[in-house]
Amino acid sequence: MTSGNIGIFDSGFGGLTILDGIRQRMPEYDYIYLGDNARAPYGTRSFDVVYEFTLQAVKKLFEMDCPLVILGCNTASAKALRSIQQKYLPKYAPDRRVLGVIRPTAEVVGTISRTKHIGVLATEGTIKSESYKLEIEKLHPDCTIVGQACPMWVPLVENNEFDKPGADYFVKDSLQKLLNQDPLIDTIILGCTHYPLLLPKIKQQLAQLSTVNCQLSTVNCQLSTPQIIPQGQYIASSLEDYLRRHPEMDERLTRGGTCQYLTTESASKFRECASLFLHEEVNAQHITLS
Repeated sequence: MTSGNIGIFDSGFGGLTILDGIRQRMPEYDYIYLGDNARAPYGTRSFDVVYEFTLQAVKKLFEMDCPLVILGCNTASAKALRSIQQKYLPKYAPDRRVLGVIRPTAEVVGTISRTKHIGVLATEGTIKSESYKLEIEKLHPDCTIVGQACPMWVPLVENNEFDKPGADYFVKDSLQKLLNQDPLIDTIILGCTHYPLLLPKIKQQLAQLSTVNCQLSTVNCQLSTPQIIPQGQYIASSLEDYLRRHPEMDERLTRGGTCQYLTTESASKFRECASLFLHEEVNAQHITLS
């Protein structure tokens, strides 16, 4: 029986990059995007707090007839997804499903890297959780995973400074720290959904660093500039495959090509910032979570 929308949740605006990737691939479905902007960022919060906040958002989306919810937030996927899947859903919502963004990325990255040395750029919370390291090593045991927290990258995006000259220092600093840990890295995961907005800066700084490292090391000269793995396209592909394998869920989803936007912050502020991610104007509704 058809019952509703695909829900997509993020602590802020970054999940809009996931939504955009999914809608480009699957435009016929109906979506509800929920951003907990009033309490963002989640990156430095404890596991318990992230779980509490994420569960509140999931419950809200369930109330709004979303039988399937995607945690378009790496921190929530790292700190809350497993507990929601194993503890909450079986008891309180056995007919609903909640999926994350880490496993789909982990599945594909091991097949892309040639050196099998993979870097992860993410928030402090995601790096400390080691979710990417554990998931990739489980799926691709021949890979070496190195993580680097980028504490200034989300504020750069949230404050619309991501394309300003001042962002160059912080992008270069985090990339250099990552590559210093493992010069053989040839593939880098952007493990935060905000980071795609920094992609031009990341590519520019990576090219410069690769040139310098090549001059210092003949080993690095044998490697091309590391490739970047943004998540949107892979999450969309994974979701499409999931619905193909679970037709009982697919049949429950409506197909009107609509998208609603909810925020715990000011609706007008959300509309203004969302345009940076989606390159279009959106209407948003303010809600509260508890």
